[in-house]
Order: sequence, then C-alpha cells, then structure tokens
Amino acid sequence: MRKMALFMARYDLLLTPTLAVPPFPIHMQRPEKINGRYVQPAEFLCFTFPVNLTRQPAASVPAGFIADGLPVGLQIVGRHLDDPMVLRASVAFEAVAPWRDKWPPLIADAAGASNR
Repeated sequence: MRKMALFMARYDLLLTPTLAVPPFPIHMQRPEKINGRYVQPAEFLCFTFPVNLTRQPAASVPAGFIADGLPVGLQIVGRHLDDPMVLRASVAFEAVAPWRDKWPPLIADAAGASNR
C-alpha cells in the first residue's frame, strides 16, 4: 500500500486495461495462456488485482471493441479515498468516447429482436 501511495502521489490517475487478455469464450473459466505463455490462474487479472489489494478506488469503463466486436475495458485508478476523481474521469472518458449505443453483435441482435 505504501509503494502504491508513493507512486500515486505523483499522478492523479493511473489508466490500465481492465484485463490482460481480450474477452475469452464464455465456456472458459480463464485463459491458460497469454501471448502463447502458460500463466497462473489469476494472472489475467494482473491489472485489477493489485488495485484491490492496495485499496485504490477504481472503475472499469467500456473502452472499445476488438476486431470480432467483443468489448474491452479501461480501468481508471485514483489515489486512496479519491473516489470522486475516479468518477469524474469515468464521466469525462465517456463524454469523449461514448459507448451507450454501441453493443457487441450478440447483444445488439438480441436487443433489436426484443424491440420489434
């Protein structure tokens, strides 16, 4: 916690991917490999896990889509107890990269069918 506090004293926010891998098939519990290398069970959570352990406020916001249309997330991390900054940054990111009307094909198809 001390090292993270010292690091964050120099920055307002830390931005990372939410996960270390793109979305994987729903039937998979976790990926066994990242970039062709076998990994430990929780290694794909390497960006979120330390943030939880150091008690930093964080939000995961939609950041875009990979080539096959599946979503990826951006993790916005703030200084200890600075939840308002994280929320303001999340709102600001959505303002410049709106995602409210963008859905992966499977969800969009189902939503369109239910709106008919």
